[in-house]
Amino acid sequence: MFSLNVPLPPAVDRIGHQLADGPAPLGRLRTRHTLVCKRFADGDVPDAVEVPGVADAADPTDPPPPPREAALKRLCVPLRAQLASTEPFSLALTGVDAFETPASGAGPVVYLAVESPPLVRLHRRLCTAFGAADGVEGDSYVPHVTLARGTDPASVRDALDVDLETMPIRWRVDALTVYDAKFREVAATLEL
Repeated sequence: MFSLNVPLPPAVDRIGHQLADGPAPLGRLRTRHTLVCKRFADGDVPDAVEVPGVADAADPTDPPPPPREAALKRLCVPLRAQLASTEPFSLALTGVDAFETPASGAGPVVYLAVESPPLVRLHRRLCTAFGAADGVEGDSYVPHVTLARGTDPASVRDALDVDLETMPIRWRVDALTVYDAKFREVAATLEL
């Protein structure tokens, strides 16, 4: 339903355009690039959280809020509490790599590798608080930005040769976004 994502630098879009405009067939290219810190399934969103401004569904005189809005607020309250001690942190895109056999979907998955010990620590803390998605979170978590699925990693490395020479690409994060997969949009921004 929702994911907590790290905003990306403009360089990621430039790399995506370079792949799309390149001569090599690169499988299914991603047009939207994300760096997921934590996924939240429906069962991860707390049921009973006091949320200011959200009507108590048990009160028959107040109509319940729309389900999406209520779920978002129920998620953001404990999420903000978990993020309260998180300082802005740095990340780096360090190169191109691949998951030959991904946990789900077609492979291989070619991605930009991300290095950030603070992001990994935050991810683990959120998994402790909200649970971990099997096969992709907890100890299996690899911070990355997916570029393409079902393509040869060497083709992507060749297509990105110029950009790889400029790596690592570094940036600093001072806010995270809650992404709504159903509506394919950012639903909230949480400052660090």
